[in-house]
Amino acid sequence: MKFIAKTLVFLCLCTALCWAQKKSSYGIATYYSDKFQGRKTANGEKYNKKELTAAHLTLPFNTRIKVTCLDTKKSVVVRINDRGPHIKGRALDMSRAAAEKIGLIKRGKAKVKIEILDKKQWKA
Repeated sequence: MKFIAKTLVFLCLCTALCWAQKKSSYGIATYYSDKFQGRKTANGEKYNKKELTAAHLTLPFNTRIKVTCLDTKKSVVVRINDRGPHIKGRALDMSRAAAEKIGLIKRGKAKVKIEILDKKQWKA
């Protein structure tokens, strides 16, 4: 059991280090439907569709990322507060407010560039 726990910690650290070195990636982004409004996110806070937040499977909570829609060239800075998306092939689930800023609402999903921001780049 200890071996499994140590292995999981090691894999999480490796993932975090890869992201830290890479700083950016590409993937498919979607957004939360309104039915999630008020539900608890993985970090314990309530989801608010008017805030600029997102779910990512591995990035630490409160990490700020810049998401750029490759079709519209519009960008938004969001804070990671949840885990997901839990659908294969998707990299990010965004709040409705974030999706509106990059023109994602009508499309439902789009290819995006995800860039991890340093604290000095945060625009909270």
